[in-house]
Formats: sequence, structure tokens, C-alpha cells
Amino acid sequence: MKERRIRRVRTGAVALLATSALLSGCGVLPGGSGGSPGPLVVMTWAPVDTKSTNMPGMLAMAQTYQKYVNEQGGLGGRQLKVLTCNERNDAVAVTDCAGQAAKAGAVAVVGSYSEEGTAFTTALESSGIPYIGGYGITADEYQSLLSYPVNGGLPALLAGNGRQLADLCKKVDLVRPDSITGDQFPIFLDQGLKAGGKAPARDLLTADDANDYTDVATEAVGNNKSSTCVSAVLGDRTSTFFDSLRRIGDERPKVRLSSVLGSIQQSLVDSTGGSGSPLENAYVTGWYPPASDGKWDEMKAAVKKYAFGDNRIDVADPGVQTTWVAYTVFAKVVRAMDPKTTVTADSLHRAMDATTHLSTGGLTPDLGWTQSDLLGIPGHSRMTNSKVTYQVVRDGRLVAARPGFVDLTKTLKES
Repeated sequence: MKERRIRRVRTGAVALLATSALLSGCGVLPGGSGGSPGPLVVMTWAPVDTKSTNMPGMLAMAQTYQKYVNEQGGLGGRQLKVLTCNERNDAVAVTDCAGQAAKAGAVAVVGSYSEEGTAFTTALESSGIPYIGGYGITADEYQSLLSYPVNGGLPALLAGNGRQLADLCKKVDLVRPDSITGDQFPIFLDQGLKAGGKAPARDLLTADDANDYTDVATEAVGNNKSSTCVSAVLGDRTSTFFDSLRRIGDERPKVRLSSVLGSIQQSLVDSTGGSGSPLENAYVTGWYPPASDGKWDEMKAAVKKYAFGDNRIDVADPGVQTTWVAYTVFAKVVRAMDPKTTVTADSLHRAMDATTHLSTGGLTPDLGWTQSDLLGIPGHSRMTNSKVTYQVVRDGRLVAARPGFVDLTKTLKES
């Protein structure tokens, strides 16, 4: 297979303004120094109607948050205006989205998903627009000085999955996309396995837009023992892989199944048979508490009131959850800004750089992006949250496999 070059990590000094508490006061919107400012404009983008991973729920959640916060009086007494854009899993499209955001005077891109990290970070940096709470699918999100991640992205998910499986399996097979993004997966999974004293996973590459995975599923269960684990991370197509796996032979495979949230979620367990699903007892790593946790009640209430019947929103979808967390962070920072400060992309960037100990109500550990908050993860200098949750499918429900968060900082720092 042709080798892919790994891009060098951007380097540069970070000039941060504060290391203590949030700035005080409320936000003032763009539109001059005082008189009749307009709405506070932001953008959320995600892929919709593509052949691979799609995240329409993130756009719907952003629109829901706009209604939710505006009924409360907006931010600093001003209305929030959310623009949405279909980035189509395409570098040109996401660059166009960034151009639309700049033209509209957006002060941030919030709670978004794109695998075209180089394209969108370059476009946002040229306009000086902060990127708050991306999904964490690309390394660029953890290198750009204008990026403010709220979770540990793929590195934490996969390292956490490897660490979780190291306690359960003698051998691990990883089924993942044959793509530049997918090339990161075994690196981080193997870090977790190594931390648990296990050998690297067998790396099984496949297409991320196939309609059938019988061949790779057959290969994955070739060593059909309960001591072997198969971790499938194929985004939207993970369900297709598990369906192919189910149709191999007359009996359920003995191998233990595993994945990360986003590839396995409650809707997939339900659609494949609930407690009779082949995913029963599957091990799953996530960024957040299970959707059944009461910490999500505020989000669920907002969805029920402002997006009732919108089937794009699945409250158990980590994309939807990430958008909610990202907007929660954005709103708190804007509300905490000095009321004499006009909220622009630049002033928001400075306020984010000064933010520390920001609570998300237990959905994540407290967040911050000051120098003291940065974890020093190689290649991911902007990472400030490397904690994950361990979940398991029991009686057809995704539940916590252990309480609280698991810190992957040490694991991710080790080569």
C-alpha cells in the first residue's frame, strides 16, 4: 500500500493573556462601539448527504441552540444568528463555508465536523475566526492557534479504546477506513494497547463507503475466539460492517466486538435487535457520559421544546452532543466578556485564550485554553481534555462500564 506522508506539526509560540478565571461581564456584539449592534453571527458546518460520514444532527442542534438561547434573551441581550453550511466532506466546499462565515461577519465557527482540517484551518486563520469545539477528527484541530477543542478527539477515543480492550483481549483486530484520516487510527489504538501491556492491533483496511463488508468481516473473525476483540471504526458504515459480520455463518461470532462512540451509538443497537443485537456486550469508548445520564437533561429539554419531531437530532449522537457542549462553552465565554468590549472574532479569540476552569456541568472535565491548561500531547499542542468514558452494551442499552472519566494524558504522551 502506498505510504502517506505525515504532515509536520505546526510550531509557534502561544501568547496567552491570563491563567486564572474567565473575564467578567457580558458580551457586546459586532456593529460598532455602541449604538444598535446587530445579531451575534456564528457558523456551524458538517457533511450532509455524502457517500461516507454524515452529520446532519450537528447542523440541527446548532439551529436548536439558536432558538433556545434567543428565547432566554440571547447573549448579552442580543440575538444569536446561526449560519449552517454543508461542507460535503470536500476541501473546496469547507473552504467556501469558511468564506461565507467571513463575509457574514461570523465571530466563530462552533460545534462543527470536517475531515478537511488543513483546508478549513488555513481558511479560518486567514480571516482570524476562532474554531470552537470541533469534532476532533483531524490533527489540525489540535495545532491551529485559533482552535479550541472541547474533547480529545480521535486520539483520546482510540487510545482509550485500546486501553479498555487491553484488559479484556489477548489480540485485537482494527477495521478502519483506507484513508488519510484512517491512517491515524492504529497509531492511537496501539498506544492504548501498549499502555495495557498488549501487542499492536492487526490493521484491517477497507473502504469507508462500501455497501458490503463480508470480505473484511470474514478476515476479522478468522481467529474466532472469545479472547480476540474486533474494533470497527467506520463512521456511518460501521453498521454495514456489523451487518456483514452477523451474516457470516449460522452462529454469533465468538469474538468480542468494540468501537468508539460515533461508530456505535444507541440507535444502532436498537436497529440491530436491542438486547438480541450482535452488539450486546460490545465495549465502547466515548468522550461524554452516556445519553441516559441526567447531565444531558438540559439538552434533551431544549431538543424537545425547539426541535420536536426533527429526526436529524439523536441526543445520543456524539456529534450532536459535541455541538451542544461547544455552544455551551461559546455562550459562557461571551457572557463573561467585559460589557465594554465589542465581540468580534479577535476579541473572542483573546477571551478564549484567557479562559480556564470553565464548567460544562459535568459533560466534560472543566475546560480551559490558557498555557497552564495545555497538556503537551505530541502533535496535538492545543489539546486540553484527554479524558474519555468507558461504556458497554448491556441488555440492549449503552451504559457506563465504569464511573467517571479516564485520563489518557500519560498514554498519549508515550510513543
